Amino acid sequence: MNHKKELGPNRILSMVYCSLFAIFIALCSYITIPLVIPFTLQTLGVFTALELLGGKKGTFSVLLYILLGAVGVPVFSGFRGGIGILLSNTGGYIVGFIFLSLIYWLITFIFGTKLYARILGMILGLIFCYIFGTLWVVFAYSDIKNMPEMIPVIQVCILPFIIPDIAKMFLSVVLRKFIYPALPDNLKN
Repeated sequence: MNHKKELGPNRILSMVYCSLFAIFIALCSYITIPLVIPFTLQTLGVFTALELLGGKKGTFSVLLYILLGAVGVPVFSGFRGGIGILLSNTGGYIVGFIFLSLIYWLITFIFGTKLYARILGMILGLIFCYIFGTLWVVFAYSDIKNMPEMIPVIQVCILPFIIPDIAKMFLSVVLRKFIYPALPDNLKN
């Protein structure tokens, strides 16, 4: 008895879409909005991948995106790649996308894909991403004796990004409303 899973058309199509959304996340990371603290549309790419592909396939897209960047493909902001970027001060936020995706997947698995569950998944995932990334900055760039005050770190690392990230969440929900109906049935949650 052969236990190998064959790559049928549905699996290949799913892999293609996961790859396309990894590329979409990369393209979003290249778009920088120059404000006092510049930010990218990277989280828009992550939210949109999750919204359109669902928790499981969206998480695979995020993992593929991070893996491509880790091996040196210039998919991160500023057309950069390599493990050094993941170990830098912003690397914790990039790694945090994995947790954001997993939390979204868990919430939508438990509560279904109704709007409130998807938004809850994005919000809780983003909060965890903020916490993980900020702790990464704190621990990576300080020693135990000279730990920075958390309030200034939060003011720099989180507060400026809350409203833009909420706007990106809203945009990903709107994109889902218009694009999701056109997706092949085997890709839908």
